Amino acid sequence: MAITGKPLAATAGAMIFAKGGNAVDAACAMLGAVCTMHDVLSWGGETQALIYNPKTGQVVALNALGVAPTGATAEFYKSKGYAYPPEYGVLSAVTPGTPGGLLTMLAEFGTMSLAEVLAPALRMAEGYPMDKETADRIEKDKDRIKAWPYSRAVLLPHAGEATEAPRAGEIFRQPDLAATLAKLIEAERQALAAGKTRKEAILAAYDRFYKGDIAREFVRGSKEQGGLITMEDLAAWKVHLEKPVSTNYKGIEVFKLTSWVQGPVMLQALNMLERMDLKGLGFNSAAYIHTLYQVMNLAFADRDFYYGDPYFPPEEPLLGLLSKDYARERIKLMRADRNDPDVKPGDPYPFEGKTNPYLGHLDRWLDWGRGEAASLDAAQAAEVEASFRAGTTSIQAADKEGWVVSVTPSGGWIPCVIAGKTGVGMSQRAQSFVLDERQNPFNVIAPGKRPRATLTPGLALKDGRPFLSFAVQGGDTQDQNLLQFFLDVVEFGLNVQQACEAPNITSYQMHDSFADHKIFPGKLDVNESVPLEVRDKLKAMGYVLAVKKYTSGPINAIFFDRVHGTFWGGSSNYGEDYGVAW
Repeated sequence: MAITGKPLAATAGAMIFAKGGNAVDAACAMLGAVCTMHDVLSWGGETQALIYNPKTGQVVALNALGVAPTGATAEFYKSKGYAYPPEYGVLSAVTPGTPGGLLTMLAEFGTMSLAEVLAPALRMAEGYPMDKETADRIEKDKDRIKAWPYSRAVLLPHAGEATEAPRAGEIFRQPDLAATLAKLIEAERQALAAGKTRKEAILAAYDRFYKGDIAREFVRGSKEQGGLITMEDLAAWKVHLEKPVSTNYKGIEVFKLTSWVQGPVMLQALNMLERMDLKGLGFNSAAYIHTLYQVMNLAFADRDFYYGDPYFPPEEPLLGLLSKDYARERIKLMRADRNDPDVKPGDPYPFEGKTNPYLGHLDRWLDWGRGEAASLDAAQAAEVEASFRAGTTSIQAADKEGWVVSVTPSGGWIPCVIAGKTGVGMSQRAQSFVLDERQNPFNVIAPGKRPRATLTPGLALKDGRPFLSFAVQGGDTQDQNLLQFFLDVVEFGLNVQQACEAPNITSYQMHDSFADHKIFPGKLDVNESVPLEVRDKLKAMGYVLAVKKYTSGPINAIFFDRVHGTFWGGSSNYGEDYGVAW
């Protein structure tokens, strides 16, 4: 089964399966294809994955998030008048992670050659019919794109005309990117000819991207446009294969990536919800929606203050944050009668036998970034909602041997800066850092450090075997959507397709991970299917409601039917996400 955010890319995964590849090979082919489509991500972005290895029975986490480059200090950005690293441009870039993530995943767990896996992406780089969604997005952002010469040359083929972006249906060609992909394949071919193993040959392509001629052109193109990334930054960066974090929810082991993304927030929420009778509250009743919102408030407040790069000091108190005892203490703060706009991060340190060195920062933590949900006009509300939901896609793959892959890649989305003649769009992930320790001492920008990102695939096991693989498009809404998807299946008995389509709620009572990092206590999106009497009860509890037709990003998922030995795939009923199975 192969599912991802674009039909052509899902077909790329299906092609790999048809040629005998495993789920990792297929996931890599889909990743290469979606990165070539220059919409919500491109090749200079970041990749993270959860992989179930049937040979070991273990879930492995892949960390291919880029790091802040040389010179990217809080003082540097402050000296330029920034409150946060900027949303767009070369100063929003971290080092590219997706190429290294794809190559590492393929080398370690795949079966096919890089040439086979990149064949669909290479063909697409040489030319594929542009889709309307991407064409419209390029046209909308063309004024910003015009500021960057290499982006302008690739993305605006009709410069000077009324519509400067590629037309929907037009063959969109990326010769520079095609040349870069061909160089990676050539590096593999040369290594194989020299007697190297399959894995060594794929890693030769890795070295060419991060240390060879591709790296040199990437750095040159970045510096020409005012960027900070150096050859040393690229050579020093590396992919990490990690042990994911997990919690047990009523006999189901739920795995997420650790604190360099928001993944543990879903585990914290499940720990708080585990002892509640959610089914008894009633699906999307006022009591159920209120409970979810309050639990998410508590978990996301902790995310906003305690999550950051675990490879950089200080050490995140993750053991305490994921403690069931801590969850029981946090839930005591939940108000049953109305929304609490003043929820703050808790103190997880005692739950790992330590003293919190940052309690002083929490005294005034509520002072920063607070927006008034009730005062937003329609245009402002739409801008806030777009920022919380922005970006990314998801990839799901599974095979008969038992391999399962859940990926949420992103970065280098339109409008992106293309680095020189590489054809590679640069990441914008540095904007997720903060510059002030009082906001989050674990996520202050520094050279070599990863920003705390929103990207968060999910994978769950039952009785030690795959049960659910799931991920969703979006930003700060991702773990909100995935929490509700999971509960829809586990608590309310929905099948995987029903759960992908089911109405969600969206909270904005957490700090936006992008742009100006605002928080909007009480702002709540509900689905149009929620009855009026439920909406009225929520308003009486202090919520500021917006009613939407769609209330989640497109969710993609696979359910593993152990009774019949089959897979059930799910993909949202809107957007371009698509799955192929046989």
